[in-house]
Amino acid sequence: MTDVEETTATLPLVRKCPFSPPPEYDRLRTENPVSRVGLPSGQTAWALTRLEDIREMLSSPHFSSDRLDPAFPLMVARQIRREDKPFRPSLISMDPPEHSRARRDVVGEFTVKRMKALQPRIQQIVDEHIDALLAGPKPADLVQALSLPVPSLVICELLGVPYSDHEFFQARSSKMLSREVSPEDRQAAFEQLENYLDELVTRKEADVTEDDLLGRQILKQREAGETNHDELVSLAFLLLIAGHETTANMISLGTVTLLENPEQLAKIKADPDKTLPAIEELLRVFTIAETATSRFATADIEIGGTLIRAGEGVVGLSNAGNHDPDGFENPDAFDIERGARHHVAFGFGVHQCLGQNLARMELQIVFDTLFKRIPGIRVAVPVDELQFKHDSTIYGLHALPVTW
Repeated sequence: MTDVEETTATLPLVRKCPFSPPPEYDRLRTENPVSRVGLPSGQTAWALTRLEDIREMLSSPHFSSDRLDPAFPLMVARQIRREDKPFRPSLISMDPPEHSRARRDVVGEFTVKRMKALQPRIQQIVDEHIDALLAGPKPADLVQALSLPVPSLVICELLGVPYSDHEFFQARSSKMLSREVSPEDRQAAFEQLENYLDELVTRKEADVTEDDLLGRQILKQREAGETNHDELVSLAFLLLIAGHETTANMISLGTVTLLENPEQLAKIKADPDKTLPAIEELLRVFTIAETATSRFATADIEIGGTLIRAGEGVVGLSNAGNHDPDGFENPDAFDIERGARHHVAFGFGVHQCLGQNLARMELQIVFDTLFKRIPGIRVAVPVDELQFKHDSTIYGLHALPVTW
């Protein structure tokens, strides 16, 4: 066991190649797989680069997800909460047993059975947007025509958020996720979206139905003789942002990758059963929310032969873990038949992504439908001219011009 006090250079976050992790990750994994790094927020933390170490950390009860604690490692400067705006902890910021209770209350909304019930409506949404895409001018921006509106509309209908307000919440979530926005502007965007959802939940509490997730949660609370308005607001906040930003970016990145790998795309077109394995491989390759697995230690604990002391932050670089050659043979190759279900793109342990079944189903419907209905679709500009989101904590594409 080692007890390391050295701090290396600032954590590298920019992907030199848009389809691969920062090249420094390989060096860190080889030379110092549990290393001290400086974060863009000004904090220092331990960076984990091996898949085994990341999974061990995420399954340990000795690491906390409490983002309000000053020890929690952040990628951007900490937002300053106003005294009249108390922090509303969401699932992502809770630890057991509070997290266990809150997750249990809502996990039934995301079972495979419930997702299958949503499938016809999601298919309808995808078909309608591809109809509009085909009827419009060429080239078209797939981000605006398909990638962003499909998951946004799905999560709005699921939650009970008016889709007519999508421009409002998409603009605020984009600011909140940007690493180039000032803390003041990020806080303003946070509060504007929080106030919007606060008012929405208040309206639903006054006129509750079972037509959407928030309504069902309100009725469940009342049946149990409980009321927790703040928890519903924080749940809506988390699901609204996570439900459209992540899937939208994966639609765009997945489309580019499959088009750039025609032999892999041909396998999907010939056998739809290969779409889900391809999605797992895309999730592994990109790992778009790679620092969502950040934690801090609540006790002295050894990870990967290194002592991490209580109160020290840890960043599980899941993109590095998902390209660990000890976990995936030839990890930088895109191979839809590798069987990559043990990746950590959705996290691991008690905080594993609540909406992963929904994300997989949306991606499957989009890819199967898009490549069937527009078999000649292609990227309209050279890939090296595309604007990838190196400036955001959620990786993706700002725009994707396509033609056919």
